[in-house]
Amino acid sequence: MATAIADFGIKEALEQLGVSQTNHGTSTGSQSFGTGGEIASYSPVDGELIAKVTTTTKEEYEKVIDAASSAFKTWRVMPAPQRGEIVRQLADELRRLKEPLGKLVSYEMGKSYQEGLGEVQEMIDICDFAVGLSRQLHGLTMHSERPGHRMYEQYHPLGIVGIISAFNFPVAVWSWNTALAWVCGDVCVWKPSEKTPLTGVACQKITAEVFRKNNLPEGISCLINGDYKVGEMMTKDKRVPLVSATGSTRMGKIVAATVGERLGKSLLELGGNNAIIVTPDADLKMTVIGAVFGAVGTAGQRCTSTRRLIIHESMYDKVKNAIVDAYKQLHIGNPLDENNHVGPLIDKDAVKAYQHALEKVVEEGGNLVVEGGVLEGEGYESGCYVKPAIAEADNSYEIVQHETFAPVLYLLKYSGDVENALEIQNGVNQGLSSAIMTNNLREAERFLSHEGSDCGIANVNIGTSGAEIGGAFGGEKDTGGGRESGSDAWKVYMRRQTNTINYTTELPLAQGIKFDL
Repeated sequence: MATAIADFGIKEALEQLGVSQTNHGTSTGSQSFGTGGEIASYSPVDGELIAKVTTTTKEEYEKVIDAASSAFKTWRVMPAPQRGEIVRQLADELRRLKEPLGKLVSYEMGKSYQEGLGEVQEMIDICDFAVGLSRQLHGLTMHSERPGHRMYEQYHPLGIVGIISAFNFPVAVWSWNTALAWVCGDVCVWKPSEKTPLTGVACQKITAEVFRKNNLPEGISCLINGDYKVGEMMTKDKRVPLVSATGSTRMGKIVAATVGERLGKSLLELGGNNAIIVTPDADLKMTVIGAVFGAVGTAGQRCTSTRRLIIHESMYDKVKNAIVDAYKQLHIGNPLDENNHVGPLIDKDAVKAYQHALEKVVEEGGNLVVEGGVLEGEGYESGCYVKPAIAEADNSYEIVQHETFAPVLYLLKYSGDVENALEIQNGVNQGLSSAIMTNNLREAERFLSHEGSDCGIANVNIGTSGAEIGGAFGGEKDTGGGRESGSDAWKVYMRRQTNTINYTTELPLAQGIKFDL
């Protein structure tokens, strides 16, 4: 096996998680099966084959949906606090298996081991959040205009929630959806990215064991694997009232159109083109830390990664030089080695997109102040390791308007006041995450006002990346408008119902309408 497996305990992690080198890729819980074609999972760390999973056939998909539909009838009548207790047990299992699952995330996806552990911690956090939420699925009480009437509003579970997740957060985004959906009384069918199928198998095994120990039916947690054709089965299926999809804007538009055609609900978490505004009143040290982590963390493969740094002309050279100096200190290599800051891109297609972005920005008139390139030689055999790059550019460049899922940071200059910086920041189609670095209260409040950032996330004196689960996560415009994780995001997983009760012997009509017989 690969050096990473031998030197960093991956083999032991796979054993602890119950993931073998040949795994079925379809599951209704503890029952796994699969007769479709195979997906081979290669690690971008060293290019080695980790394991193979089978894809889901149409017949197997029907078996999954039947199991989920049957399980929903049992799960929805269980009191929400009892459902929360099951999610609490899942959090305990994730705590116990945090290290091996974090290693698998790191090895299969390529993010640093610390980020892999952080992703599992995020799963634990959302489970804890959901446990408390299970006793707080509140409705509203309203006053009726009719005497002797009571009005209120309550929420009911939807049914089957379909989840399509992306490779960059192969387990966390699934947990954002499932933890909330489960306490709301829904059952879930998950299609993980075909680039990271093993983490999906591992999570399904962990979850299935928790449900089994509680004598709960198969189908509350289901797994299907495959390419976009498997995802299409869910998006076209009227038995799946909600599809939550994370990925590119192109993919999201297809999902939205398909689900919308059957009047289903979609929750979309799509592309980002995130910027940090650096004003004359910014703290330079904080700016450098926030910008560098935002740009190179997860090798620039976060939807919240910092793509653009919008710097006031009076600070431009100082900030540019500080960022360039910080890049000289970056260590690129095996992400399981905690001495390294930057791991590989997910695959060679991502490397090609990175190379195209660097070529394009120069063609359009930009200047590379930190040149990139693909790394070769010992330790870089997978061909997926690249150097984080920095380019001076203009917001009007086509490539700057486009999200490149790689560590490419564009430096943009602004003059005048913060309104000019906001015009640049908001001048892209995406609207996920944004930040401003300033110690000026007026600038900070202007940034957060209704005339300020048009993104779903707006931060002051922290970077664009690293959201906590307590707040609703998502963005506007081409980012899709969806909200996951904290706050009242749970409401998307339920259907709202308004109830009116008449406790009199009369039947008055609303709006004073008279209808006498």
